[in-house]
Amino acid sequence: MRWFVRGDVDGFFGLALDNLVQMLLIDNLCRFVLGFPDALIYGSVLPGAAVSLVVGNLFYAWQAKRLADKTGRTDVCALPYGINTPSLIAYVFLVMLPAKLEALKAGLSPEAAAHAAWIAGLVACLGSGLIEFAGSFVAERVRKATPRAALLSTLAGIALGYISLGFFFRAFADPIVGFVTLAIILLTYFGGVRFKGGLPGGLVAIACGTGLYWLLVKMGHIQHTREFSTTTVGFYPPLPVIGELIEGFRGGYAVQYLSVILPMGIFNVIGSLQNVESAEAAGDSFETAPSLAVNGISTIAAALFGSCFPTTIYIGHPGWKALGARAGYSILNAVFATLVCLSGSLALIAWAVPIDAGMAIVIWIGIVITAQAFQAVPLKHAPAAVLGILPGVAAWGALLIKTALRVTGMGMPGGKPFGPELLPAFDGNELFAHGAFALEQGFIFTAMIWAAATVEIIEKRYRRAAAWCLSAAALSACGLMHSYQWTFGDTAIDLHPAWPWAIGYAGMAVIFLAAPYITEPGEQH
Repeated sequence: MRWFVRGDVDGFFGLALDNLVQMLLIDNLCRFVLGFPDALIYGSVLPGAAVSLVVGNLFYAWQAKRLADKTGRTDVCALPYGINTPSLIAYVFLVMLPAKLEALKAGLSPEAAAHAAWIAGLVACLGSGLIEFAGSFVAERVRKATPRAALLSTLAGIALGYISLGFFFRAFADPIVGFVTLAIILLTYFGGVRFKGGLPGGLVAIACGTGLYWLLVKMGHIQHTREFSTTTVGFYPPLPVIGELIEGFRGGYAVQYLSVILPMGIFNVIGSLQNVESAEAAGDSFETAPSLAVNGISTIAAALFGSCFPTTIYIGHPGWKALGARAGYSILNAVFATLVCLSGSLALIAWAVPIDAGMAIVIWIGIVITAQAFQAVPLKHAPAAVLGILPGVAAWGALLIKTALRVTGMGMPGGKPFGPELLPAFDGNELFAHGAFALEQGFIFTAMIWAAATVEIIEKRYRRAAAWCLSAAALSACGLMHSYQWTFGDTAIDLHPAWPWAIGYAGMAVIFLAAPYITEPGEQH
């Protein structure tokens, strides 16, 4: 297998766009929520992110090439990799924003408070990386014990909610660009055809999307809000921040925010594990331990060089593989991330190439991941796959609720904090937010366990189904599922027993254990 093939171009555009979105999210949240100055964002945070992206992307490209050489195949696709979106949002609103508000309350200046928030984020990122690295040594056992439908359907729920639906909304909000680019992607990727001259479908979609977007801007149908600016363009080498990390640990941030760091680290391990399983279901069998270990090392590298945001093995391997991407797209993504993060050109690129131009590729990736949850499992396990999808979509729904509240000013600097007084109004409109917020906490565990238990019920292995429910009861009793607390602008996992849910899961286990004695064969539905 060659290092670069034609399909790597399509793969690169999609993966680079995904990472560009994360970089823009970092820039916006750090600037407008945390109050970071440009010197901190462009001088430390983004260069640190570049280091982590280079380490991971180059390793996964080498890993794919090595597997291809070992097996004699030419169709091995590298594991996609990038900045972890759930951790990014969690660490901003559950670690760094509280640290900033606490510093302001203590009388620090806004600049000093922003610096304190950054240090708290560094500690959280390092803690997540250490957990991910440690988890790599036991992850394979978990993978072998979990039905494939449970692993793949969990990813499908995330793909639908956190990837496809948001961009699907965007496509319908901007239908001229959205529909045309989506038509190109559907034609080339699902239709199995290519444009004359060998032009990659992803390149055509982004070029057409960009052209249409600027035409509509010129005609006044779309308002382009980003300003053209070269003030941040320069060279920002990554520099180690060991002193700041030591300062953070001495300041007690690791203990203070352990209730966020621990579950997020565990969730990242499970999420990466599921993506390794997804790759195997698509035909590429990578070793679990080194794949997850390098993910943890990359996150540690991010913290050591100034980034507060963990990295992860991305969902979407089947989609990139179907595009024809192999090892080269991962190398190209590493080069792209390095150029953007070290040159200060993020704002300039965001001005020139709208996200709308490439969103069709991301929608397609979510579709492929969801389809795999049904294509790579036995047909009779399809109900389990559906059940495993629901928690991810529901968790995204909880995110929408909280985002809508922030749009009104709640949970933002200067606004009212989130609190339990919100719940009665939601309940009165048949939107049971309490259930949504409880389901959101540990939803990766929830999805896996419900889907796995359903597979065992379908196979009439009732003791195994009961065991999965008891594991859910144990996780709930430890506070790793369903237990949540209110923060200023979010809901966060609360490492205290979620007894109602623990008792409910225990009741399920009792039902399944008693099933051989209280049931008899009936009609198949």
